[in-house]
Amino acid sequence: MERFKRFVTTALISVSIVAAAPVWAADEYNVSKGTTVDGNGVAFRGNDLVAIQNGLGVVPGRAEFTHVHDGVAYYFASEAAQREFASNPDKFMPQYGGYCALGVALGKKLDGSPRFADIVDGKLYVFLNAAVFVAYEKDKAGVLQNAAANWPEMREVAVSDVNGTGS
Repeated sequence: MERFKRFVTTALISVSIVAAAPVWAADEYNVSKGTTVDGNGVAFRGNDLVAIQNGLGVVPGRAEFTHVHDGVAYYFASEAAQREFASNPDKFMPQYGGYCALGVALGKKLDGSPRFADIVDGKLYVFLNAAVFVAYEKDKAGVLQNAAANWPEMREVAVSDVNGTGS
């Protein structure tokens, strides 16, 4: 009986750790597109990060070409794009977990849209909408400097706490 209790306890702890991994990453990464069957949040609104970084614009990804990085799922339009991302994820990852760079500069975690993106020095930044993108363009260096300064303190904080909507 004691052996059975140890087994059940160990199994429950293991399941808790595995199940919690995507949750830990959920507020570090913008996963506004939902989840995969395996429970991983889908980032970048399901669009192909490699395509946008390679200048092809916003290209919808396909679930069949999924790569999970740091507990978060990324969709790609092709197997080649999926492999390219898998070989060097840091090259393609959006800054600030895919949250709006201007929002981060203001101390908020706002949704970032690939439709409003900018690549600066090889790094991908996304923005909430057209109006926010226009505001960013008025002071790119200042926005990116403030966002870089704010991100370390907000990275692992829940969206609701950062945005003041928590209980």
